Amino acid sequence: MYASLIRPERYGPPIGAFRTEVVDVPPVGPGQVLIKVMAAGVNYNNVWASLGDPVDVIAARQKRGAVEDFHIGGSDASGIVWAVGEGVRLKPGDEIVLLASIWDESAEDIRLGADPCTSSTQSVWGYEENYGSFAQFAVVDEYQCHPKPKRLSWAQAACYMATAATAYRQLFGWEPHTVRPGDAVLIWGGAGGLGCMAIQMVRQRGGIPIAVVSSDERGEYCVELGAKGYINRRDFDHWGRLPDTSDDEAMARWLKGARAFGRRFWEVLGERRAPRIVLEHSGADTIPTSMYLCDNAGMVVICGGTTGYNGDVDLRFLWMRQKRLQGSHVSNAREAREVTTMIDQGLLDPCLSLTLGFEEIGKAHQLIHDNQHPAGNMAILVNAKA
Repeated sequence: MYASLIRPERYGPPIGAFRTEVVDVPPVGPGQVLIKVMAAGVNYNNVWASLGDPVDVIAARQKRGAVEDFHIGGSDASGIVWAVGEGVRLKPGDEIVLLASIWDESAEDIRLGADPCTSSTQSVWGYEENYGSFAQFAVVDEYQCHPKPKRLSWAQAACYMATAATAYRQLFGWEPHTVRPGDAVLIWGGAGGLGCMAIQMVRQRGGIPIAVVSSDERGEYCVELGAKGYINRRDFDHWGRLPDTSDDEAMARWLKGARAFGRRFWEVLGERRAPRIVLEHSGADTIPTSMYLCDNAGMVVICGGTTGYNGDVDLRFLWMRQKRLQGSHVSNAREAREVTTMIDQGLLDPCLSLTLGFEEIGKAHQLIHDNQHPAGNMAILVNAKA
């Protein structure tokens, strides 16, 4: 099969890291499904894979015994069931979309009742695991497959799952901090794949989404999706790691910036009220502000660290205001199915903004790397023609 490969000798900017090569189709085992990939989604994780940083995914797999010296990325896909292994209920010809979160269903923690995506065996297909969707065929576990929404094109169906399922778990998976009618919710990166799905979900539940963006153009896009308004982060300059709390002068400068950001939030919301939930993924640059701004007994829920992994927190805000800092990672199968049902019913738009050809996989990831990608989600045509 044709596949877009990353190899260690090409680690670097995505535009040069991906190259089309011919490799063998992996075998189909019990409980597995061979998918003819029609289209694939584009996510930040394979920017990291192309750079070989912060994790060399090829070397990490080889330490676990893998023999392949290449990586086939892609953690979102729509496709057709082509063949099935023993014990599979899906049939050839079924049209499906994929969830990239995988686990060992026989693992002891799962058998004892753990949510599968908190299992010690959980990993991300197409990033931590090889043979993702940037290939003509992919082998997946049956539980990863969900019915393709009939109203969507192949590209539309391929673009939404990773971002939508992640946002869904962040917003509705951490009781009692689930979105309720009237809740103000601050959404970082509102025009990105994660943010555009989160805005719609908050609005669906009667919450008030407010987006943080990098331009007024992106902010207007968020408003069209249902955001109450937006904050342009470029209007502020206090981003970065929290100063040492013993440095009074530096802390005063930081607090001035954080308070100004908070006042802007009030202006957009139309009242002096803090966000009950803050949807985070940017990490080091923004976590200090998120924790400061979050309401008393509210939650900052984070699924990534695109600006860095050092999360500085003034613990006084955490314990005295009884706030919650919650990690969240992808979703389980139920959450993915619920998201797909909402998409199928027309309650959520997949927000497909750009569709590219198979030879443009490197270009798509370079756009993300350079923060030049359009608002919404992107897709790659693999076997589909349109």
